[in-house]
Amino acid sequence: MQPSMSAAQPQASLPASALRELAQILTPARLLLDPSERLAYGYDNSRRVAMPQAVALVQSAEEVQALVAVCHAHGIPLVARGRGTNTTGAAVPIAGGLVLSMERMNRILRVSPGDRLIECEAGTLNSDVQAAAKPHGLFWAPDPSSAGYSSVGGNLACNAGGPHAVKYGTARDNILGLHAITGDGRAIQAGCYTTKGVVGYDLTRLIVGSEGTLALITRAALKLLPLPQTRRLLRATYRDVASAAAAVARLMSQPAIPSSLEFLDGEAVRLAQAYRDCGLPADAGSLLLIEADGSEATIAAAVAALSEAAQGDGLIDLRAAGSAAETEQLWAARKALSPALRSLAPKKVNEDVAVPVTRLPELVDGVAQLSRKHEILIVTFGHAGNGNLHVNLLADPDDPKQMAAIKRCLDDVFRLVLSLEGTLSGEHGVGIDKRDYVAWEIPETTLALMRELKRVFDPKGILNPGKAIPDAPN
Repeated sequence: MQPSMSAAQPQASLPASALRELAQILTPARLLLDPSERLAYGYDNSRRVAMPQAVALVQSAEEVQALVAVCHAHGIPLVARGRGTNTTGAAVPIAGGLVLSMERMNRILRVSPGDRLIECEAGTLNSDVQAAAKPHGLFWAPDPSSAGYSSVGGNLACNAGGPHAVKYGTARDNILGLHAITGDGRAIQAGCYTTKGVVGYDLTRLIVGSEGTLALITRAALKLLPLPQTRRLLRATYRDVASAAAAVARLMSQPAIPSSLEFLDGEAVRLAQAYRDCGLPADAGSLLLIEADGSEATIAAAVAALSEAAQGDGLIDLRAAGSAAETEQLWAARKALSPALRSLAPKKVNEDVAVPVTRLPELVDGVAQLSRKHEILIVTFGHAGNGNLHVNLLADPDDPKQMAAIKRCLDDVFRLVLSLEGTLSGEHGVGIDKRDYVAWEIPETTLALMRELKRVFDPKGILNPGKAIPDAPN
């Protein structure tokens, strides 16, 4: 659960000897010690906050390596930070120490259209990668909602996805190799510059998604894909969530893969329509946004196949956008949802769980039952093509009864997800928020091996302590 942001309390400064060593690596303008400057690097989009003891604005991999070596020698906690868009507290320095900001390591090092790759530093914005790739008719697949201002290093650290992951995959599926610094200051290189390669262990995909607990990514070679020539959008409204969930299974079991497949439950549809007239039928109990992409020669066949799969019991209305204006109108309900939720309840716990697509009907039905059981309003929407739904529990934070009910309800939601062979986080990561639940999903024997790997990469445990993996049981 995500607590509200609270005032950060300044902590004691770093040891004088460590500060002297840090000052030898960075100019005073890039080693932030003033509390007012440090506070800006103490929180992320989870609304958690903790004060770091110092902030380093690095400009090169060599500086990263030198800073990690100092922190390792003195046992100083170290948190790497991109742009702080994470929602689970992964970038919050809960143990104090040094925050290492990658924001100035933002160079695109090369674009190789023939090899379909782009190499860049970790602080490069996702949007800058897309801008560099687009003139060559290429794009990088991860498209989180923060793509305009989130960094590549952060996308990789959290294995970011987005609406188009259903067809194109997440960050882990779209990287060729990386350079990183381990917790004891070793510079390592993993992966290669080819799409085929089986030499050595796959450390690239081990580091991706590890939330900065194993090594700090300094640069990466990203796999690019051809930009589709055209896109078409369908909006299907259904009588109830069960009908829409069944349609998702049909859509994903036929050859024409949608490039995105978004789901809104009945409560989400009502909220969106109340916030802004989206032109939805009055009796809409659920909604799917189905996007197809491809070439001009194949798009009509893809739309026809997806339209046929969307047909079935419970379908009320199926519309296809014929222009950019109509596309915007069909997306209106999805875009209206976030502001509608913000206006409805001051407290929103957003959990992005995922289940196998064929288990979606059981998930949406089970969540509805839990909403009634705990008397908590739950709004569910998300990336149905991956079985990845955002389950939003809404409450008044000033009502102790509601807040206690949220905790019990959240536990039941997680138990439901695991009973359906699902996972507790589809794309938001673990960070602080879900760390204590990880042992519900991963057996202790497996967690023990993960802790051993952590010690190999980070012998003193200085990298992002308290995140991702729970401590060993007593």
